[in-house]
Amino acid sequence: MTPDPVPTVQQLLAFYVEAGVDCALSEQPVNRLSVPDIIPAPRATTIPQPVRTISAAIPPARAAAVVAPEAAILSAREAARTAPTLEALLALLENFDGCPLKATATRLVFADGNPQARIMFVGEAPGREEDIEGLPFVGRSGKLLDRMISAIGLDRSSAYIANVIPWRPPGNRTPTPQETQICLPFIQRQIELVNPDVLVTLGNPSTQALLSTREGIMKSRGKWLDYDTGTRVIRALATFHPAYLLRSPSYKRMAWQDLRAIAKALEQGNTSSL
Repeated sequence: MTPDPVPTVQQLLAFYVEAGVDCALSEQPVNRLSVPDIIPAPRATTIPQPVRTISAAIPPARAAAVVAPEAAILSAREAARTAPTLEALLALLENFDGCPLKATATRLVFADGNPQARIMFVGEAPGREEDIEGLPFVGRSGKLLDRMISAIGLDRSSAYIANVIPWRPPGNRTPTPQETQICLPFIQRQIELVNPDVLVTLGNPSTQALLSTREGIMKSRGKWLDYDTGTRVIRALATFHPAYLLRSPSYKRMAWQDLRAIAKALEQGNTSSL
């Protein structure tokens, strides 16, 4: 039986890219499948030697303390409610170690746009380009979002843009429910501090997380709902995520209907309270 040919370096790199592997956690290879060395118990006459731990394979700057999800969620809630300003909330997030995504992300992606804007867009999580630049929606989906809001007379100087998750999940995977719950108090406080007249959730994950609905985006989009910050009720509308529209351009017509409804709501707000 002829053995399979050994893959070339180019083939291996192509495989990793397809699998979503685009960053290294260490400059030295670590075989996670190898059996760790068994260190014999020291005799009474010998000096105990330190036991090797797996964290030694991770650079100290990237290592993160393991926090129980329940404790991390509680810590996030307590920290978020203490932030009096967006600047203070940003500082809290930069020092928050309760979410494991922080250890694998390049940088925190907090927000972009005008904090005084009357409209706020919230997506799910940063992608590769956002992780590099530290700003939300700067890749292909970001360019489409810019065109979408430009169609109703807005740009990034008149809108505020953020994500439920401020750190990129490895390989752009879907955030886990626990990761979402840990980050949720921070985006909720962010919305409260921005205090927009209109909140737009982009895609199913952000819609379900923020608007407390289990319906899919096909049913929830285009419907005005109330988002209660605890101090004010904000009008909220769900629409398709730009990344979804890139994959399914036939739904751009429905997204345009949502944008027209948003523009109408903003116009009405110029003469009456939303």
